[in-house]
Amino acid sequence: MKYKFLIFAIGFIALIAFQAKVIMPWVYETVASDLFLVDSGDDPSRFSSNTEMTDRAFEQCNKNIASEILPNETLSFSESPTSAFSMGNFEYIISSDVEISPPDEASYTRKYSCRIRYLEKDDTTNITDPDNWSISGIAGLDNI
Repeated sequence: MKYKFLIFAIGFIALIAFQAKVIMPWVYETVASDLFLVDSGDDPSRFSSNTEMTDRAFEQCNKNIASEILPNETLSFSESPTSAFSMGNFEYIISSDVEISPPDEASYTRKYSCRIRYLEKDDTTNITDPDNWSISGIAGLDNI
């Protein structure tokens, strides 16, 4: 095997050329196609907007805060969210304020953000059922 290194180098160059000329164009064509496109019917928005879904997401976040995070406090939530963004695919980010009134202490206001997903996709018949919502996280209330 006198030419072992030469055969290895030619094979390696052929492999790179095959990948660049055959495999990668096919990958780019597949990625550019609609093969991986998920059309959920819920488009993302770069701007805050109040829709029926963001309003229900806001309500569910508030219910979760009142029952799970601060169950022993008297809470007063804003009438509407400060901002509500649709991330697409029925996932929302809600930001708002809550006034917290602990017993025997002065009340104070905290800002919070909630990331929440509606699990039933475009079936809105049970939109108020908390079991149809999944909260990924709530920020801003963790140091209370």
